[in-house]
Amino acid sequence: MRTLNRFRFYPIGFFFILLIAFSSCKSQLKSEPKGLSNPETDVWQQADDIIAKIGKPQFPDVDFNIMDYGAVADGKTLNSDAFASAIEACNAAGGGRVVVPAGSYLTGPIHLKSNVNLYLAQDSEILFTTDKSAYLPAVHTSYEGMEIMNYSPLIYAKGQKNIAVTGSGVLNGQADNNNWWPWSGAERYGHKEGDPQQKDEHNLPSLFKMIETDMAVEDRKFGEGHQLRPLFFETLECENVLLQGVTFTNAPFWVIHPLKSKYITVDGVTVNSHGPNNDGCDPEYSKYVHITNCKFNTGDDCIAIKSGRNGDGRRVNIPSENIVVENCDMKDGHGGVVMGSEISAGVRNVFVRNCTMNSPNLDRAIRIKTNTLRGGFVENVYVKDIEIGQVKEAVLRINLYYGIYGVQEGEFIPTIKNINLENVNVENGGEYGILINGRPEKPVTGITFKNVTIKGAETPTSIENCEPITYINTTINGTQMGETQKD
Repeated sequence: MRTLNRFRFYPIGFFFILLIAFSSCKSQLKSEPKGLSNPETDVWQQADDIIAKIGKPQFPDVDFNIMDYGAVADGKTLNSDAFASAIEACNAAGGGRVVVPAGSYLTGPIHLKSNVNLYLAQDSEILFTTDKSAYLPAVHTSYEGMEIMNYSPLIYAKGQKNIAVTGSGVLNGQADNNNWWPWSGAERYGHKEGDPQQKDEHNLPSLFKMIETDMAVEDRKFGEGHQLRPLFFETLECENVLLQGVTFTNAPFWVIHPLKSKYITVDGVTVNSHGPNNDGCDPEYSKYVHITNCKFNTGDDCIAIKSGRNGDGRRVNIPSENIVVENCDMKDGHGGVVMGSEISAGVRNVFVRNCTMNSPNLDRAIRIKTNTLRGGFVENVYVKDIEIGQVKEAVLRINLYYGIYGVQEGEFIPTIKNINLENVNVENGGEYGILINGRPEKPVTGITFKNVTIKGAETPTSIENCEPITYINTTINGTQMGETQKD
């Protein structure tokens, strides 16, 4: 009996100890970066901790050359099957590189799979076909912060882990005033009076109604017969994603779109695309994102951090958070680093450092935009060591009355707090140094400028419904701003 008792007691104690040890070890894997919830920790150490947590995916040292799967580098032969076969073989073998050699390759959409690194060699170019039927059947994607079934993104992955697109080649979406862009409805992008476009009743207005009635995503069917443009590169519900070295051009719509994804690195990428809604990089419902060493020259926002639009954003309810932007160069665009406007689930913990922004066609440097239909929140934004040559409208622009589709008033009052700019030098501040339109129901709070110099602003500040800004060693047009001075 005594032996039996010992036998029954020690295994229970042993497994209890193992459970504690396992829980302790598990908590250290991909644990929250030290200091994210500790206000006494240096905020830039928090940024470093985020980068360390993200890491980068690793791949076996095995190559799968698309030429071995029937690819033809003449820019005319459709190579969709060759890309699909090489990716399938790479994935089945446990991973490696799918190599695109020098040359020009026409293809339909490319769907990545886990453990595959699509590598574009020097002087390689992937041309995405202008045949819209190639992007069907429709896949689970999104449009302006609303989930739908639509044309496949040009490069797409859903539910995959450890994926990459790397190298020094060019990804050419072949969008122009004859392909994809006219659907925006803008004459300057090729739209002609009477031709179908995205604002027609069967397109965006129909999607808005689907959102209002909480229709299931799989029933929000667009694609053929509709005019909602596909994204260029989208990862949906993916982990450990790397984009490195490649150039994106001639995008149909948003360019780089991590959606419901985490542990994302965008490193040394060039976006040179001036079409409608050609945002450079739009993390949405995503966390742990590192954007570094990139060049953005775009037809819309360079970087726009998003989290869903209106009711769809509140349904998903995943904030975008823990995002580091550094060592990037922004040229043309509606904004350098932007939060919004699709921001209904909120954005927090954004770190921007060591960037340059300079163009007569760059409207704002740091921008926050939403309204009371979209609501949401933005908190804990830190901007440091930024050199700004020229912006058109404002260095800091916060607009809580944003409305590109007309007046958009609802019951969801946005919360904007803890926005910090430090060590920022501006040669030409544009129309306003600081332009803030807050809401009287909930004024903007916690704005700090430290060691900021803004020159050449036509109007130093225009501030409504914002608690007094804290200015520390800050000048606008040569005038020292008070430490708690309000417009």
